[in-house]
Amino acid sequence: MREFARLLFGRRTRRRWIHLILGGALAMPYVFVGQLVVGPALDSRYVFNDLRAQVLSFVVGLPLAALTAWLFPLTRSMEAVVVRSLCGVDEGRLSYGPARSRVARRRTAAWFTLHLGFGGIIAGMSLAVPPFAAVLIALPVVALFDDDLLGLPEAMGDGRLLALMPVAGVACLVALAACAAGAGALLARWAPALLGPTPEDRLAAAEARAADLAVRNRLARELHDSVGHALSAVALQASAARRVLDSDPEFVREALAAIEDTTRRTVGELDAVLGVLREGDAPGTAPAPTLAADLDGLLRRTRAGGLRVRATVDADPESLPPVVSREAYRIVQEGLSNALKHAGGQVTVTLRIAVADGHLEITLDNPLGAAAPCRPGGGHGLRGIADRARLLGGTAEAGADAAGWRLRVRLPLRSPA
Repeated sequence: MREFARLLFGRRTRRRWIHLILGGALAMPYVFVGQLVVGPALDSRYVFNDLRAQVLSFVVGLPLAALTAWLFPLTRSMEAVVVRSLCGVDEGRLSYGPARSRVARRRTAAWFTLHLGFGGIIAGMSLAVPPFAAVLIALPVVALFDDDLLGLPEAMGDGRLLALMPVAGVACLVALAACAAGAGALLARWAPALLGPTPEDRLAAAEARAADLAVRNRLARELHDSVGHALSAVALQASAARRVLDSDPEFVREALAAIEDTTRRTVGELDAVLGVLREGDAPGTAPAPTLAADLDGLLRRTRAGGLRVRATVDADPESLPPVVSREAYRIVQEGLSNALKHAGGQVTVTLRIAVADGHLEITLDNPLGAAAPCRPGGGHGLRGIADRARLLGGTAEAGADAAGWRLRVRLPLRSPA
């Protein structure tokens, strides 16, 4: 019994009842317009006193409501907010954007028509049934004082029938609550289908998520390759300086100078990386490093960390497209950073950069040294290199062979079709 009472008069049902009454209120202007059509058609001068004219006015007004929802795309947004608040529908199943496509507009028009249709009926019942039920409940009390006060028919003279009037009044109220609960439940069930995202909405949302994920992945690559490389180099330089602090002060001074230069430059690169988060690079943002302008500095700082680098550059960095030059710099930077971390500080790394068959070829070879312990969350460098190469239409290969470890990347000098 308690569950039945909660179903008819619970908080969720009451909120849905309010939603239906709001639909009835929204239907009133359309009913008034319908009366302007129905009144002359029925030659009725008093439409308000004619139940048939009222019903026909309501029926004529519903297509006008559907037309309104079709013409105003924001109807879906407003209805979705109301449905989430009053009908208890999960917001993840609703679409809050305007109805742009034909399918979305048709669904919104259907929903708006149902909302106003059910709402008009329930609102009318809510106005008429409670006073009628109150009269039925009060009849036995009134009859005690005067049988003719309300002009009761003779059939009411039977006391048993008169005693059933309060039961009929309560039954009317329960029936009203049941109708409101049923109509509210139906609208709540249909809301996700009619106000939920269409296939076009889901595609647009997926594209937006993909674009956001691409920006986040690009930011992660930039941070990993720039800041990660700098921190690895600084850590090795500081470690080398600590070991020879007493025996070789000159080397310590050089290491500290390299650390200062690396950190200063990294601050500028970090500013450029953070520009990825903005709509466009802000004024004063440091430009992203390129192979043409920054390769020599990268090699100098890497060598200062104790890694011997033998570089052979057979390409003219100045002639490279800007995007290729920028991505190539990051690839070389990450390759050298991996050598610093995993090959040991006293090995020779061979770097070759050349142009062949319309491609920029980057090859980095180093012997397999004593591998450093893997840090938690690491291991994204090679995947970042592969992502950069793939985005430019190139390829990246990395692995061990008889001579050691080889990284080979080919980047097309022209954008892929």
